[in-house]
Parts: sequence; structure tokens; C-alpha cells
Amino acid sequence: MAVYFDHNATTPLCPSAREAWLDANNARWHNPSSLYRSAGEANIALNDARGVLADYLGCEAEQILFNSGATEGNHSLMAWAAERWPEGKIAISGIEHPSVREPAQRYFPAERRLELPVDEEGRVRLDALDGILGGGGVRFVSVMAACNETGVLQPWKEIAARCHAQGIVLHTDATQWIGKLPVGGLASDCDYVTGSAHKFGGPKGCGFLKIASENDAYAGQNGGPQEFRRRAGTQNVPAVLAMLAALEWADGESRRCAERIGLERDQFEREVCKVVPGTRIVGGKAPRLWNTTLLAMPDFEHVRWLTRLDRLGFQVSTGSACSSGDAGPSHTLQAMGVDFPTMKRVLRVSAGWQTRGEDWEALGEAFAATFADMASPKGRLSGQGIAADPRRL
Repeated sequence: MAVYFDHNATTPLCPSAREAWLDANNARWHNPSSLYRSAGEANIALNDARGVLADYLGCEAEQILFNSGATEGNHSLMAWAAERWPEGKIAISGIEHPSVREPAQRYFPAERRLELPVDEEGRVRLDALDGILGGGGVRFVSVMAACNETGVLQPWKEIAARCHAQGIVLHTDATQWIGKLPVGGLASDCDYVTGSAHKFGGPKGCGFLKIASENDAYAGQNGGPQEFRRRAGTQNVPAVLAMLAALEWADGESRRCAERIGLERDQFEREVCKVVPGTRIVGGKAPRLWNTTLLAMPDFEHVRWLTRLDRLGFQVSTGSACSSGDAGPSHTLQAMGVDFPTMKRVLRVSAGWQTRGEDWEALGEAFAATFADMASPKGRLSGQGIAADPRRL
């Protein structure tokens, strides 16, 4: 069996989520907006789940809107903010996920859109943030909680304090944070929070948006009374119940094994840097998610590494799964000052809650064997003239 090291892209459905989903599809499949008893039971289950998620995040149930995931939440939030503040400016970090970056570009013209610079480790520069906020006109700021590519954690508490001191709204895409790290203060410090179930063992196509307050003017999708008239469409009750089961599971597993896996990840990094001299850990000097490492290899393009590791039974990534089909440079790495040739040699390794120490050790050995093979005269010859498309390798 292949050893999966791409959990930042998506996670397998955990057993408790699968069980909750199957049970709900048997007993709670009705439309929760209908009026008969079975539909009412589905509605009760949906709102019970809303209350559980609100308690977990530390907010009111009326602030939780269920949707199809963080991409929908981010997109609808950008569209609403552009309409809500028609003359206001938005500031987003240079490392934001495309689901924030692209709708910001779509709904805010260039003169109303500012970019928050990051340092060489990929953390938002607070001095630059102060300057941008002090310049006037900014009404909305969006900074992710943890970077999907590097795993670097953002100082969202400090960012929130600076924004709120000037009456500016803050959104954080917490897709990679939730289920891996404690959420204390996330919902109270950040006005808007988005998340996706499939990043922590839940089903794809399910997520949430936490809004600023139950009296918030936010409305994202018209066409029905669902989700307090803020997001129309029949709710996917089985997926929501599976998401909550997955979150409970992931939170417990993170408390149990995060420290162990973090130490094993650190040991893996030291081993790779030893067996492949010149390897660099991107963002390695900053606080990071315990499961993530982004390796800048000293030689050979990342697709050659990926395909050879895949043949050895290890599934890793060349970076963000959402942009893996894009041959252009990573805007995240650009913002960090990484040059384009280095970008073409980066590999992301992201473990899961069930990753074992022997999996890390075996992956380190696979890196050593792959490097030795590609560095040999035969290996170098076999890599000449091959297009950067894994389907052709």
C-alpha cells in the first residue's frame, strides 16, 4: 500500500465520520425545511450540530452557517464585502489561498486591493500591517491562520488586535488550522472564519462560515430561508453530522499525537538534509503545523522527485493541490522571496494523525534512494528532455 503524505490536500474519511454519514443517510435524509415529523428530526439534528460546532469554536449557534466548504465561504465573503463597503479597501496577505486571492481580485479593483507583505519565513509583517492600516480606507483584512504550502502559522491574534483597534473587520481562512491546533480565541478574535471538513477527516463538499455576530448584515446566497436566510439551498445533513464527528475525532487525535508526529517530522527533516546535502526547509525557522514540511531540494525538478517517490510507494505533493495543474510560480513562495528555479524543486510532505514513526523513516530512506538514483549518470540521462507532467513519466 502507498504511504500517504499529502494530508494538507485532503484527508481520508475517518471511521467515526463514515459511520455518522451512513447513519444519517438512513435516518436523517429528509429535507430539514419540510414540516412533517421526520423532516423536523433532521432539522433538530442539524441545529444540534450547529450548537456543537459553535461551542467548539466559542461563538453563538446563530453565527454558524453550513456550506460546501471554505472555497464557497471565502468567495461569498469577498463578494459580500465588496458590496458592503463599495468605496472601502481590502488587504490580504501575499500567501493567501487562491480561494481568497482570486475572488478578491475579481470583486475589488486594483486601486481598492492591498497586499500584506510577509517575511522570508512566510509570516505577515506586523510593521507593514500597521502602515497599511494607518494609511486609511481599509475596511476588510483577510489572513489565513496556517499556510497550506509551508505549514507556517500566522500571528492572527496580533493581527486581530491591530484590526479591531481601528474598527477594521478580520477574516481568517482556518482550513489548515482547525482539527490540528487548539481553536481557543479563533472565533472571538476573528470576525469571520472559514473551514472545510475534508481537511480533518470529514467528507468533501461540506464546511462552514462563522460570521461576526447573529446581527451581522452578511448574506451570501439568496433563494430560500435556509441558514437564517444567509445561505440558500437544502442543507446536507448527513455531511454536516459527519463533519462534526470528524472534528471531534481529529481534535482528540491531535491532542494525543501532535507532539510525537512533530518530533518525527523534525527528525525526518534532519535526515533528508543529511542524505541530500543542500536541502532547505522553507519556513523552517517559524512556528509551523506539526504535520507539514516544505522541502526545497538542491537538484532535480519536483515532478521527477514526486513520480519516483510515488513508484516507491510514497504520495507527496509539489505544493498546493489547488494549483498543481498551474505551471506558473507559486505566489506564496514569491511573496517569501523564493526564486523561480527553487520553486520548481519544492516538495510538500504533510502527515496525518495516523502517520507512524516508521512511515517517516521509510520516507527518509526513499528520499536518499531517489536522490542517489537521479544523481547517477543513468538517472541524469533518463531525466533529460522529459516534460514536467507526471502522466508522461
